[in-house]
Amino acid sequence: MTAIKHALQRDIFTPHDERLLSIVNVCKAGKKKKNCFLCATVTTERPVQVNVVKVKKSDKGDFYKRQTEWALRDLAVVDAKDANKENPEFDLHFEKVYKWVASSTAEKNAFISCIWKLNQRYLRKKLEFVNVSSQLLEESVPSGENQSVAGGDEESLDDYQELNTREEQDIEIMMDGCEYAISNAEAFAEKLSRELQVLDGANIQSIMASEKQVNILMQLLDEALKEVDEIEHKLSSYEEMLQSVKEQMDHISQSNDLIQLSNTNNMKLLEEIEFLVNYLDLSKGHIKALTDGDLSSSKGIEACTNAAEALLQCMNVALRPGHDELQAVKQQQQQFKDLREQFARRLANHLNNVFVQQGHDQSSTLAQHSVELSLPKHLPFHRDLLRYAKLMEWLKNTDHEKYEGLNKNYVDYISRLYEREIKEFFEVAKIKMTGTSKEGKKFATLPRKESAVKQDLESLHGSSGKLTGSTSSLNKLSVQGSGNRRSQSSSLLDMGNMSASDLDVADRTKFDKIFEQVLSELEPLCLAEQDFISKFFKLQQSPALPGSVVADSTDVDGLLLSRQHTLLGDRHLLPSEKEEAGIIRSMMIKVFRCIEPELNNLISLGDKIDSFNSLYMLVKMSHHVWTAENVDPASFLSTTLGNVLVTVKRNFDKCILNQIKQMEEVKISKKSKVGILPFVSGFEEFAELAESIFKIAERRGDLDKAYTKLIRAVYNNVEKVANESQKTPRDVVMMENFHHIFSTLSRLKIACLEMERREAKQKYTEHLQFYVIYSLGQPLEKLNHFFEGIEARVAQGIREEEVSYQLAFNKQELRKVIKEYPGKEVKKGLDNLYKKVDKHLCEEENLLQVMWHSMQDEFIRQYKHFEGLIARCYPGSGITMEFTIQDILEYFSSIAQSH
Repeated sequence: MTAIKHALQRDIFTPHDERLLSIVNVCKAGKKKKNCFLCATVTTERPVQVNVVKVKKSDKGDFYKRQTEWALRDLAVVDAKDANKENPEFDLHFEKVYKWVASSTAEKNAFISCIWKLNQRYLRKKLEFVNVSSQLLEESVPSGENQSVAGGDEESLDDYQELNTREEQDIEIMMDGCEYAISNAEAFAEKLSRELQVLDGANIQSIMASEKQVNILMQLLDEALKEVDEIEHKLSSYEEMLQSVKEQMDHISQSNDLIQLSNTNNMKLLEEIEFLVNYLDLSKGHIKALTDGDLSSSKGIEACTNAAEALLQCMNVALRPGHDELQAVKQQQQQFKDLREQFARRLANHLNNVFVQQGHDQSSTLAQHSVELSLPKHLPFHRDLLRYAKLMEWLKNTDHEKYEGLNKNYVDYISRLYEREIKEFFEVAKIKMTGTSKEGKKFATLPRKESAVKQDLESLHGSSGKLTGSTSSLNKLSVQGSGNRRSQSSSLLDMGNMSASDLDVADRTKFDKIFEQVLSELEPLCLAEQDFISKFFKLQQSPALPGSVVADSTDVDGLLLSRQHTLLGDRHLLPSEKEEAGIIRSMMIKVFRCIEPELNNLISLGDKIDSFNSLYMLVKMSHHVWTAENVDPASFLSTTLGNVLVTVKRNFDKCILNQIKQMEEVKISKKSKVGILPFVSGFEEFAELAESIFKIAERRGDLDKAYTKLIRAVYNNVEKVANESQKTPRDVVMMENFHHIFSTLSRLKIACLEMERREAKQKYTEHLQFYVIYSLGQPLEKLNHFFEGIEARVAQGIREEEVSYQLAFNKQELRKVIKEYPGKEVKKGLDNLYKKVDKHLCEEENLLQVMWHSMQDEFIRQYKHFEGLIARCYPGSGITMEFTIQDILEYFSSIAQSH
């Protein structure tokens, strides 16, 4: 097998640069046995390719040729058939399964082992070995050892070298010289050994012959050693010299390090000194400004402000570690503290003097403002104090105790000043409302009992026994006679040629202007003071809420007040912002503590003068509250006006309840006709007044609710009076009053009362029809009774043409009843009816012609109805009424013209 392996290597694989590693003699299973060889080869060039080659002997000669070749990477399974028993069969699974039978089991196992090693070394693919013993695949050996085995096998393969031509010729010559080498290997080996000994002896003799050359060589070596010793000695001396130089260089290096360290320390020391000098040094000018600076002039204030800021910067410098231990630093800090305390004390004293002086100066201007309804302006005072705003901020940051003291002192001084001004202002407003002189009785300063105030008011407005306008027009109405709408004794004043209504309008207009002027004076006063407190004391006001922000700048006496109007929204404030906003509100409450009580007193007075003044106050107060909320919903002004608005709203509700109560207490005369009820006329006047007041109001919700309550009370009491009326028929009372209400609501077009307007029209129409039907039954009473009896018989089931056979309703009875109502008699009855209706109806509504026309239509309808019954129940009788439709029209027309 070895000779065949060498022959295959030489003839087939060497020309293709391949090495043959393993060979097995096989034949195909189950067929006629034709031997061939399966060879495992690798290429000598890289990358290495591993192949399985089928080699078959040629049929024409003794040489071999390659028949089939497979790449080992295409091999999927190696099946040895049986791992426990010797079995020469095995399968190789390439693209298809090849079944082989080896010449011996040993060759098969050697070939499979070589395949496994080649796969482990070159491919490392998942090649499946089936029915192969684990010893054969070296599974008991670790992977590293497997690699070494495979590597060793490869090295052993690499050690094999093919003999070249010269080596083959030498071997052939040697073998020719020893022809017995093949037949007698021992003799051949012995001969070779003798020849080797001969060669060794020759080598030794050659060495001994070269002894002279060896001695020369040894001498040369000794000389070389001497030279080496000399060189080593020189190197040692050089090393000693270099060592000395090294020591000197080390010393120089240490000196340089010390110099560098010293320079570094000096630089750091200079930096620290420069830091302290730059940040802890206060100029002499600043020190002079803090100790002796003029706090009255603008230049002095500016110099003090700059010095105070510089001092604060010096005191707030963040010192580096160790600075606070320096004596100079301690002295400088102590000097700063002394300067701060000295300047804070001087600033506080000066500002307290300014506050006191302002109180005296402002008091002197009260006299000129007491005549006019206006509040003194504090804007010049604010402008002067705002020059100290930065100093106040400095004081707030450095000495909070003195800052709080100034805050308290300012509130004390300014609140007393504002209290005098505001009380004087409200006293003037009350005098203008009541028309008294300043020396007369004043409604004012302290709350008084209602009876006392009422007596004063009565003395102001005459001796009529009632206040002019002290109750509304509804209050002043009483029913004391036929068709009277007002009690003249309580509604007319002896004031020139003015009527009571004109006097009410004039008084209310005057009150409205005064009240609006009061609010218009208070609003900028409060806003200006709040803005000043925020800027002067450096307090954060409530920030503008999210929404559409529009800047509104108002120039008042040269001082620019910037306000931001914003839509209401929601925002979470920081704790500091909440605290400062609370401080501002607290200061404003103390400064203007008298505004809310004075406003409530003024509102109470206005309500007692005329309860309808609550309408004016509700509109004005709502507008100012809405404006204040748009500026700042949490401001003092917004809160105060909101509280006062609640009082106004209560007075308004009380006014409405009083009107309803007076409606319920109305008593009508039993001897005169009712006509338009006083509270119906009063509601008309109330609605006209309210619509004129609320036409530009932001809120109508309160008025709409009041309308609903009043109109319901009016409707209920109209029905109540109509039921109690003895002189005037119920339907006439209902018809006239609901017609008046319908006309009023249609003219004023009040949206919230549209349903009530339709209801009034319905009630007016219904009661008009009821009254017409009721009235027309009287002029032709017997005729009506006769035909009602006919309709009753027909309703009982008697046919219409058979009614004439009834004894009570025969033709003779019909003619008899008709003869009782000739045209002249009918006209006379209608004339009496006209006079009666005229007595029932009032002149204010002018409904007589409407009523008469409705009666004409109803009379004609009844006439046609009677004619129809005669035609159906008495056919062919020729019976007709003694008057025609044309006669009826003439009767109604002539009666109307005659009256």
